[in-house]
Amino acid sequence: MHSTVRRAPARAAPAAVLLLAVTACSSGAQEKPPAATTSTATPEQRRTTPAASSSPSERSTPMGIQVTLDGRSVDAALNDSPAARDFAELLPLTLDLTDFHSTERVADLPRRLTTDGTPEPAAAEVGDIAYYAPWGNLALFYQDGPAPSADLLILGHLDIGADQLGRAIRITIEPAS
Repeated sequence: MHSTVRRAPARAAPAAVLLLAVTACSSGAQEKPPAATTSTATPEQRRTTPAASSSPSERSTPMGIQVTLDGRSVDAALNDSPAARDFAELLPLTLDLTDFHSTERVADLPRRLTTDGTPEPAAAEVGDIAYYAPWGNLALFYQDGPAPSADLLILGHLDIGADQLGRAIRITIEPAS
């Protein structure tokens, strides 16, 4: 009986030390508030409706861009997400496109984009301009994408038919003048 009583404090001591260490390490850390998880916006509204600005320096309207796809001008706009604003800083860009899974045309970007403040995941739709964060590439969807993924950030939309987009080999994206 005495050996059981002696083991209980011996077992509790390492756990208490670990608890104190974790508490001490995390007490000075500041946590970000959790992102809102409920939204009444439709997926299309989340793509094109500007987000509420948290500072005067943020844009309050979708960003116009000039897109040329295989020599043809295409109407397009970027949304107001942090990733889309970061993408706009890379412009002008000319990229060679390749097919990926008979669903999207993809191209490597010169650098990774921010993933801060990502909106609620939405499944990509035909014409969407997206950023796939794990690979750091741009994706132009000519077929509807799979289920929503937190790794896929919708940046904007191209007003173009799926057939033309599916055959595209070169895109130039510039800031709107």
